[in-house]
Amino acid sequence: MAHKFSFRWIRIAVIGAALALSTLSAQAQFICGGRSDIVAGLERAFQQKQIGYGVVGQAAIVEIYVSASGTWSMLVTDVKGRSCIFATGDGWENTAIAAAQGI
Repeated sequence: MAHKFSFRWIRIAVIGAALALSTLSAQAQFICGGRSDIVAGLERAFQQKQIGYGVVGQAAIVEIYVSASGTWSMLVTDVKGRSCIFATGDGWENTAIAAAQGI
């Protein structure tokens, strides 16, 4: 009985996850354009400034933009100069400053 019970809950979880992911991908919309236009829009609309970036092999650059109020955006730029806002959110915490202060 316990074996069937576990299997049923696992199957329900897998089906739920599949449905959630399909809904998420249908709702996900990226804002894309020229890098300079996107960066200017982040500054104008949200007062966000770049705090860091990383290189993804030879394919792209990932940049993080943050405002003083804690809103943030992740920008991905490909080798052709096309940029897309990949993710946004609230409540950014700068852990580099906390680590430097020994917190």
